[in-house]
Amino acid sequence: MLAVDLSGSMEETDLELGGQPVTRLQVVKSVLKPFIERREGDRLGLILFGDQAYLQTPLTFDRKTLSQMLEEAELGLAGEKTAIGDAIGLAVKRMLELSEEEKVLVLLTDGRNTAGSIEPRKAADLAAKAGLKIHSIGVGADEMWIRSLFGNRKVNPSAELDEKMLIDLSQATGGQYFRARSTAELEKVYRLIDKLEPVEQDRESYRPLNALFPWPLGASLFLVFLWTLRLMIKRSGGLVRPVSIINPKPEKMAA
Repeated sequence: MLAVDLSGSMEETDLELGGQPVTRLQVVKSVLKPFIERREGDRLGLILFGDQAYLQTPLTFDRKTLSQMLEEAELGLAGEKTAIGDAIGLAVKRMLELSEEEKVLVLLTDGRNTAGSIEPRKAADLAAKAGLKIHSIGVGADEMWIRSLFGNRKVNPSAELDEKMLIDLSQATGGQYFRARSTAELEKVYRLIDKLEPVEQDRESYRPLNALFPWPLGASLFLVFLWTLRLMIKRSGGLVRPVSIINPKPEKMAA
């Protein structure tokens, strides 16, 4: 299950795509899409959270639909605050009865828990009991320059990120915490998760280069020919003897 923060702070433009500053959410979308494509054989779902958490896409093998639903996610859709505990609780609820041995939640946020009805640590305890592993990702740059009346000044746009809480959540469930300060680092994080959680059904299938069907097809046609010939011989009473086509000599006519 993928859980993505849609709180107001995800609108911060402290990350770049193609050398241009963009919002954190735009970077998350650009990195998550290839990750989704690589997970062929996995059932994937999408949870979005802000003031509250809601299920955007139930668990499915349809990666194309999941990517489309992620693309349609908009800032402010779930409110301005951050309900991390509720997002974990919803993931536990949706995955509690699954028979799969490996159940994983990849939770991405840029802040701290400021909303919701479930405390993150309590939700993590529920996840641990349900066998749900949490890999958490803290996204956002550590510094950026902004203009003010007194000139340019450097600030930390990720000052609200509660890394201690995210580390605690991951450790409580057997997962790992990752820090992504740039687009490249976020891409690296999802590559690492690919290695930590390999797709079980990642099997190669082989196809012969040369078509082999003409051989059995030819044998079948030959057998049909022999069977048809046998029927024709049986109906004619045996083999047909050759008949002479030489005409007898003409008789002499009477005078």
